[in-house]
Amino acid sequence: MALVYSFSNPSGSGLASSPEGREYFLKLRQGQPFGSNGFNLDELRAIMATRREPTISGAQCIRTQVDDLPCEWVMAPGANPDVRLLYLHGGGYVSGSAAFYLAMSAHISAAAKCAVLLPDYRLAPEHRFPAALDDCVRAHEWMTTTGPTGPAPAGTTFIAGDSAGGGLTLATLLALRGRKMKLPAGGIALSPFADLTLSGASTQSEAANDPIMSPRCLPAFVEHYLEKWTNPRTPLASPVFADYSRIPPLLIQVGEHEIIRDDSVRVADKARADGVAVTLEIWPGMFHVFHSHEPLIPEARDAIGHIAGFMQSHQER
Repeated sequence: MALVYSFSNPSGSGLASSPEGREYFLKLRQGQPFGSNGFNLDELRAIMATRREPTISGAQCIRTQVDDLPCEWVMAPGANPDVRLLYLHGGGYVSGSAAFYLAMSAHISAAAKCAVLLPDYRLAPEHRFPAALDDCVRAHEWMTTTGPTGPAPAGTTFIAGDSAGGGLTLATLLALRGRKMKLPAGGIALSPFADLTLSGASTQSEAANDPIMSPRCLPAFVEHYLEKWTNPRTPLASPVFADYSRIPPLLIQVGEHEIIRDDSVRVADKARADGVAVTLEIWPGMFHVFHSHEPLIPEARDAIGHIAGFMQSHQER
């Protein structure tokens, strides 16, 4: 069964429900979405390589390696090292880093009382599909037997990610099932970029509203990520076209004003039709990966609280 929440917005204005959320959204609208004036990969990579340290007092960041794959654990005070979340960063499959997501991961660790593992999976175009997916599968397999302090079996694992990392979250679940490997207790996809055919209606209907991404950048992401001969409808590249049978429960969160909003809606519909328990949350007035902006607006705090609730309700007993 799919539960769809579109949180109430009494004004009906399409803006966020909280004054802080509305103010922040309008501030973002004053800028230019990425891709409006051309695709600059070097600029995007420089921004998303920034190290953003946790703002939660006492949070630990522990660097590690999965073979040759650089990773970093994030542990907020009171987190259970046996409850492990693999978090896959965003960046259009071509940019992004564990360092950029340390602060957000610390918020999740604190709320869900879990250890968060951030891998620096390989990026396109130097490493095209399915290199990043293979890294994510490998990282989850390693995480089931190794924790923040060394070798130790996990009590429960989850996989989460945003944007391209949200697409990789879904693809990793599908790949683990296909390879008959251990599945996590649940998957959490935040604003997933899950349709590389770019066929969702929101790519046009939200083009004037999305303050983060212009539709003009999307073809470049696809071109860099996929080889010319790879069909963009391939389910492990575009999970919107996948068969979700025997996939664990999903939580999908997306903002109202996102050009890729419909990727979330279509994944939820398909997974529900395939018998998966899905919770889809569409947050009014919110933008792409609104959870990641510091300081957290009320909607981000609430959404992270929902992530924690989902994880707590699906932990293996």
